[in-house]
Amino acid sequence: MTNIYEKALKAHEQWRGKIDIHSKVTVQTKEDLSLAYTPGVAEPCRKIYEEPNKIYDYTWKGNTVAVVTDGTAVLGLGDIGPKAALPVMEGKALLFKEFAGIDAIPICLDTKDPKEIISIIKAMAPTFGGINLEDISAPRCVEIERTLMEELDIPVFHDDQHGTAIVTIAALINALKIVDKKVDEIRVVVSGTGAAGSAIIKMLNHFGVKNIVAFNIDGVLRKDSDQPLTFLEQEIAEISNPTNFKGTLGEAMVGADVFIGVSAPKLVSKEMVASMNKGAIVFPMANPESEIDYQEAIDAGAVVVGTGRSDHPNQINNVLAFPGLFKGAFVARATKITENMKLAAAKAIAEMIPEEELTSEYIIPSAFNRDLVDVIIEKVAEAAVQDGVIRA
Repeated sequence: MTNIYEKALKAHEQWRGKIDIHSKVTVQTKEDLSLAYTPGVAEPCRKIYEEPNKIYDYTWKGNTVAVVTDGTAVLGLGDIGPKAALPVMEGKALLFKEFAGIDAIPICLDTKDPKEIISIIKAMAPTFGGINLEDISAPRCVEIERTLMEELDIPVFHDDQHGTAIVTIAALINALKIVDKKVDEIRVVVSGTGAAGSAIIKMLNHFGVKNIVAFNIDGVLRKDSDQPLTFLEQEIAEISNPTNFKGTLGEAMVGADVFIGVSAPKLVSKEMVASMNKGAIVFPMANPESEIDYQEAIDAGAVVVGTGRSDHPNQINNVLAFPGLFKGAFVARATKITENMKLAAAKAIAEMIPEEELTSEYIIPSAFNRDLVDVIIEKVAEAAVQDGVIRA
């Protein structure tokens, strides 16, 4: 890994930024100038003033995302601030462009105040067709996203939450086919109830999983917890732990069908995996070091293992989801991203692998499969229409 870090540092020094802005039109004559700027530009301004939705016809708004962070939860680095977060936001903008042709602008805010972040994003929203929140710590990220979803008429999406959840569900759909289990009959243990964990649990519930047991640093989440719960933990407690289990993570994994980790390294032992039901599915996704090593999980008897790493099979990577999801929302001119749109994206990802090609080491398609984005776009746009969240 040291080698890749050194190479990346040298590359970033050479690039001096991974993105730039290119003009769509040339300005070489007086008429070019008159069309692109004064006096001609006044006419689309008048039309948009008369009919605000015309902004989607005359400007870049319908294909542009703001990638916004406060730098409080960057990768596995934590709260490193807005300046140090900029390389990641540039990278995200690059992926939007490369995988879906979406223009994305990185915006790093020098404030941690949720109300101020909300106010800033609302003030700049007229410029953008969507807002991608990135690397904002929980539970603040949930408060920010929910408020913006209620108060803006454009898609707002926190990728650390929902992008991870979408690809996790996609992986689970195909893993269940491998082990021949039904979604409403499995018991799932989740380690981590922060941004990603809470979104995964909610999407598992929406997908039809009835028995979810969730753990965080304080232990198992339950409604009658002795510990004070955040609003987000309270929501998770309401839809998880139906038997009011009070044991440890190791005890919860005995007889479990699925383990999903978005927490911390080395929390899970080979013995814990070995205690799971036959046909165990294990997704340890903590980065850069997972809850249990890929090979250790396989050696302990897990049939399907997926991680967040690119050096193992079945990488559960957000880049599979967010470009197509946003593009689908843009194609439909959706005003928000719904749970059904997210689930449509997950199913589209899973369906990219024909059942006859599924193996325990191939449950997730490659991010470089260029057909993937088009399939997601179609399914997400259909879901937006079905949910009635599109502009006239």
